[in-house]
Amino acid sequence: MDETTLRQLLEDVRAGVVQADEAVARLRRLPFADLGFARVDHHRALRQGLPEAVYGPGKTPGQCAAIVAELLAEPMGPVLLTRADDGQAEVALERSPGGQRHGSTVVWRPAEARPGRVPVITAGTADLPVAEECVVTLRALGWRPQLLADCGVAGVHRLLATLDEVQDADAIVVVAGMEGALPSLVAGLSASPVVAVPTSVGYGAGLQGVTALLAMHASCAAGVTVVGIDNGFGAACAVARILG
Repeated sequence: MDETTLRQLLEDVRAGVVQADEAVARLRRLPFADLGFARVDHHRALRQGLPEAVYGPGKTPGQCAAIVAELLAEPMGPVLLTRADDGQAEVALERSPGGQRHGSTVVWRPAEARPGRVPVITAGTADLPVAEECVVTLRALGWRPQLLADCGVAGVHRLLATLDEVQDADAIVVVAGMEGALPSLVAGLSASPVVAVPTSVGYGAGLQGVTALLAMHASCAAGVTVVGIDNGFGAACAVARILG
């Protein structure tokens, strides 16, 4: 339940559209539902502006399906199952039909479209899985991002060919492995907020993304936001917090 939904419920009670007992039953689900193996946070959107998502790794298919179903018991807001394997996605969709699977992410009830230009730029083609997780999450939250793939610094003319998109953006996500230089370059060309995502793509000295992570933290372009390695979901949430 988010603030808009809570306000509407209270207005409906005042107007007599919803009976007090029904409102109490709905509010009883706040702030969380205890499933024994998980305490499902129905209050998160009200506190943070973003709903709880279900992270697949480490959970059984049945646990994923039960948590998704509990989140969907609330009448509003998107529900996401992230990093899901085939078994987790299949069981969750069987119990809660209507979701759409995009790679390892399953989305139910995507939010209505909202304004905002958000290019998601990758340094290389190998960075696409992380970028696609970001794109799917942004779409679930209501934005319509533009994916610009393979714009790395080894061929900087490829980025310059998209300069209009970079300079007209409301926020930018840059996904890069190797030496992680691309976010600094993008942030030097645009006044928009830049969210940098290091990936584990790269050769030996890349250290599974640690080199890119440290390079992004040491960016000469001031104000770059950096999320964890391979965290496309977190980058999308950072954009959502920035754009509101």
